[in-house]
Amino acid sequence: MSLQILDSVRTCNPTRGLLPSKNPISPIPSGAGNVSDHHPLQSTTILNNSSTDSITVRRSADYRPTIWSYDYIQSLRSEYGESCTKQVIEKLKEEVRMMFKEGVDPLKKLELIDVLQRLGLSYHFEDEIKSILESIYNTTHGGGDMRKESLYATSLGFRLLRQNGYNVPQEIFNSFKDEKGSFLTRLCDDIEGMLGLYEASFLLIDGEGILEEARDFSIKHLTGYLEKSKDQNLSAMVSHALELPLHWRMLRLETRWYIDVYRSKEGMNPLLLKLAELDFNVVQAAHQEDLKQASRWWKSTGLEETLTFARDRLMENFFWTVGVIFQPNFGYCRRMLTKLITLMTIIDDVYDVYGSLEELELFTDAIERWDTNAMDRLPYYMKICFLTLHNAVNEMAFDVLKEQGFHIIRYLKKVMVDLCRSFMLEAKWFYTGYKPSFQEYIENAWISIAAPVVLVHAYFLVTNPITTEALECLEGYPDIIRWSSLLVRLTDDLGTSKDELKRGDVPKSIQCYMNETGVDVDEDDAREYIRSLISATWKKMNKEQLILTSPLSKIYVESAINLARMAQCTYQHGDGHGVQDGDTKDRILSLLVRPIPIDKDH
Repeated sequence: MSLQILDSVRTCNPTRGLLPSKNPISPIPSGAGNVSDHHPLQSTTILNNSSTDSITVRRSADYRPTIWSYDYIQSLRSEYGESCTKQVIEKLKEEVRMMFKEGVDPLKKLELIDVLQRLGLSYHFEDEIKSILESIYNTTHGGGDMRKESLYATSLGFRLLRQNGYNVPQEIFNSFKDEKGSFLTRLCDDIEGMLGLYEASFLLIDGEGILEEARDFSIKHLTGYLEKSKDQNLSAMVSHALELPLHWRMLRLETRWYIDVYRSKEGMNPLLLKLAELDFNVVQAAHQEDLKQASRWWKSTGLEETLTFARDRLMENFFWTVGVIFQPNFGYCRRMLTKLITLMTIIDDVYDVYGSLEELELFTDAIERWDTNAMDRLPYYMKICFLTLHNAVNEMAFDVLKEQGFHIIRYLKKVMVDLCRSFMLEAKWFYTGYKPSFQEYIENAWISIAAPVVLVHAYFLVTNPITTEALECLEGYPDIIRWSSLLVRLTDDLGTSKDELKRGDVPKSIQCYMNETGVDVDEDDAREYIRSLISATWKKMNKEQLILTSPLSKIYVESAINLARMAQCTYQHGDGHGVQDGDTKDRILSLLVRPIPIDKDH
């Protein structure tokens, strides 16, 4: 069933089956789903005896106000934005560049690359890293000679090469198997090697049975190691990995965690640690300035006071953009995506919670027209929402036209129309009590999660130069967008479906699977199936990293993968987007507010 679902996501036309908004309250299409009793929480209209005006009784999701006030955000200050700190960093970077030239041991060079990546420093040394990996790949003829290495060295080389687009064959791990085709039992004593094998196995693509075996084998023995180990440092690394593999983790959170781990690691290089700590704080200072600009924009819209029914989550939305692309030189991208995600969150609440069906028809029609004249029929709260969105999207289109000469409104409008049509379909499902089949739900839900909107806009924000080949690719939603969006949807459903059902929302993937499969499947079974679908989708995503002929830039593909990683992070322990306390608050404080304490004499 998983392959059928993934094939349907890959081939479906986002507008197929979506109900035309211009026909008032269109009938629900026939299909595999079912129509049940209408939801008791649907909005109803009551005529006012003293007027011909109608009063719409609206639902409420009871969202809590933001915990991050405008004044608090504007008060953020950092001493690490000063030029003197950046001068120190430049000197340290030169010393690191000398390290690349020292020695000829490929393993030492791979270890240096790995440490730089995990410390969040690799973006400073992209040319050096590319040169080394290319040399190692060519020398080993795609991994052949790597079979002579230890499990640790082979796993590290495999992971780093695959992460960077080199299609190393899985067969390099056959040298660690016995004559019966099973992994050697003696490997169990090499915990660093097993940990490396585990992390490498998550770079697998469809059909790679050796890596499937490697993952199962390493999980089994690493779990057993934790039960008896007395090595606290190594146990912490293993426990962290088993919770979520490195390949699925948000880059900056991993950096912040690893800096602390590296500080007490045997063989720690003080130069690398100093550079990592300073660079983290400098990057944080840049993020704070981006955040403050976005906060000023948000306050200027007045939407926080006008649309009190919706989630005010500017800080959390900005946090998403840091997960997508953290490098300081992409501040414009983060600011524009923050605007976009903030407005998408509000529009989602308009469709899910506040708007009547008639109002939603009118709003969808206005989006399809992309014309301010279409605002006339909208209620006030929708007028201000539409115009804010219209202005933000057009501002970005103007900037791209000015800087690169491409007129991109039609691309941005298309993804916005597809999103609102998908929202509209879910609203009609809700108001009629319709229960979609699992496939029906998924084919709409990878759009309604709003990730395609983010990713299409992100292309224009991270890519220079824009190419006509890439634009043709974007129009049909390339696979990288579909897989990333599906991962965002599935992880979101795992984390939020219980809360959303309490609010009277439409069934999510878990409930659709249970409805379709029958009484023998409980919620735990359904959740396990969704997790298996997430793993299967990551295999598809991994393949996108190995396509050398894609018209999409490397930085864009990485951003799309990072969006999926951000979703894994946000919904790992529940609704980390809508619910502000707990993990999300702590993560925001660690990345955006609190600098790493640095000894000035250090």
